[in-house]
Amino acid sequence: MSVADKPFVRTSILAAEPPPPGERGTVAWIRRNLLATPKDVILTILALALIAWAVPHLVNWLFIQAVWSGPDRTFCATTIQGGVQPDGWSGACWAFVSAKYDQFIFGRYPLDERWRPAIVGILFIVLLVPMLIPSAPRKGLNAILLFAVLPVLAFWLLHGGFGLEVVDTPLWGGLMVTLVLSFVGIAVSLPCGILLALGRRSKMPVIRMLCVTFIEVIRGVPLITVLFMASVMLPLFLPTGWNVDKLLRALIGVSIFTSAYMAEVIRGGLQAIPKGQFEGADSLGLGYWQKTRLIIMPQAIKLVIPSIVNTFIGTFKDTSLVTIIGMFDLLGIVKLNFSDANWASAVTPITGLIFAGFIFWLFCFGMSRYSGFMERHLDTGHKR
Repeated sequence: MSVADKPFVRTSILAAEPPPPGERGTVAWIRRNLLATPKDVILTILALALIAWAVPHLVNWLFIQAVWSGPDRTFCATTIQGGVQPDGWSGACWAFVSAKYDQFIFGRYPLDERWRPAIVGILFIVLLVPMLIPSAPRKGLNAILLFAVLPVLAFWLLHGGFGLEVVDTPLWGGLMVTLVLSFVGIAVSLPCGILLALGRRSKMPVIRMLCVTFIEVIRGVPLITVLFMASVMLPLFLPTGWNVDKLLRALIGVSIFTSAYMAEVIRGGLQAIPKGQFEGADSLGLGYWQKTRLIIMPQAIKLVIPSIVNTFIGTFKDTSLVTIIGMFDLLGIVKLNFSDANWASAVTPITGLIFAGFIFWLFCFGMSRYSGFMERHLDTGHKR
């Protein structure tokens, strides 16, 4: 019997063949996914009807009837593009966003010193982009600059001292605080989560008990409780005259909370590694840390990339909770400006919230797309 006559070979060849021409293309995809059954046809028609009704209204309110410039609320309340709205109200008040844009980004940071956070943002982008490109050279040097040098330089630029005017952290706010909190929380949580996950799987009872206790206690309470304890309760236990910066307390609270969740994500990846990988590493005579660093941990992290990025996205969004301790991130500073009497109108709050929501979506969507890219880049297990 020839190779071509063997049944399993013929099955493999047929399975590898592309679908017939009539079952490919956009029309075939629509037929399979949207019009496969009568119920699908009805739901598709209803969805298209809803989209056809909603999209023109949204576009009209967000862009066509929107007010793009103006000095105060009167333009948003009564006029649209020089004319009077019949019902007395305009579309979206983008003039409010335009007037408050700098405050949404920098908070109450002094106007003359805003070049400092701008430089930090530029340096962050310059160092982050090569780090995210798999083929970029000198990853080690890039990582040292991004995670060791940049935080020190950023603190000096943002806070001041040594020749720069000191800007206290209560004046920080807006998107700047959101990015600082999320970057520190993400950068700290991944290595701490790895150590906690390894400690929870350790054979040393004391280490395992401490890690399990830390993880379960932190995961058992909401982040708002952790921030409240760090802001309100912690000063009560400090000696008289001692004070911990409010931003530092928030950074610590976000970091330890995210680390506990990250530890469980990493632990799930470790448990998914086949036992043969551990035995193979032992047979090569590798030590515990060599085995973990070179064989086990890279596979575990690759398996849980979606969960890791999901935790990062949750951390980025949870930074809005710092408003309970008197700090104003992007959402907090937007809501704070609703009380400005010069911009008090019916459309101002929803316009500001749409702007804040779009910024949050932009960052979260970017992280999600990069996660998908890395999954495809690392998915080499079945390639020939």
